[in-house]
Amino acid sequence: MMKQKIIAFLFSSLALTACAKSSPDNLQKNNGQQAHTEVSPELQQQINHLLEKTKKNMIFVEGGSFMMGDFDHYDSKIDSKPVHKVTLDSFSMSAYKATYADLDIYSAATNTPQVGSTESHSSQFRYPVSSAGVSWQEGRNYCQWLGTQLKLDIDLPTEAQWEFAARNRGQKIHFPTNTGKIENGVNVWSFKQRQALFREFKSIGAEISVIGRYPASALGFYDLITDNYEWMLDWYAADYYQHSPEKNPQGPKAGTEKVLRSAKPLDGQTLQMGEGLTVRRSHAHPVQPIDFYDEFKGVINPNFDNSVRCVVNQTKKIM
Repeated sequence: MMKQKIIAFLFSSLALTACAKSSPDNLQKNNGQQAHTEVSPELQQQINHLLEKTKKNMIFVEGGSFMMGDFDHYDSKIDSKPVHKVTLDSFSMSAYKATYADLDIYSAATNTPQVGSTESHSSQFRYPVSSAGVSWQEGRNYCQWLGTQLKLDIDLPTEAQWEFAARNRGQKIHFPTNTGKIENGVNVWSFKQRQALFREFKSIGAEISVIGRYPASALGFYDLITDNYEWMLDWYAADYYQHSPEKNPQGPKAGTEKVLRSAKPLDGQTLQMGEGLTVRRSHAHPVQPIDFYDEFKGVINPNFDNSVRCVVNQTKKIM
């Protein structure tokens, strides 16, 4: 039991703590350019299916203005304040977080290592239906590769785009579920359901995510509330809301951490305490490994709980 608790603690702590070893200045736009590899007919079929699925799952979000931030003082964290006006252009966002199955096709197509495959412990939990644990750069590379293949401007969402979509175009919605509320065991996982899932996947001690098990939000987005954090394009600053521009904000020009939205795999009772709020901001270093956890290098993926959901920066619906 103690060993399981230690493992669970490591998974939950790695994503959001400690200092990065490498400079974030090394982060840059990849433009979808990865190593060339020979593509077999079977792999090409998988790529085509992924691209078709990507387009099909993009949900158009008509732009507009809303008051971004903690509109009802539900959030105990101060970085979601003050409420401020934001105006966004229209965009499209994926209905789902990217899975290991999705990322593995990308890795095969680009001749790059499979994400989360080199850590001896974490790699046991790379289930095809789970949201993939990726670094910020891996997530952005994936989105931009999709954009290159589809000839679309695909990238990570800004946190303003994410919150606007999670709140059904900026409505005063506390939780990004089908009802705007948490109904434990109905529209989010209950504690017992989570435990049953862990037993199903023989993953006691690891927080397994499985996407699409519960109803989508009113706009059609799945798992905005849980089943892994989602990397945002923005650098993080605790006081950013105090001076955020109104039109299409994209975060500070520089920083040491990137914004994360959503939450790791949790049950409804825990999400109700604040982790599942549409306005809740999290943050983590985009460059790994982490100094404090060097002894776990090669054992535990420090981004196990961090995933990606792509957006298309186009003001018209995708045809």
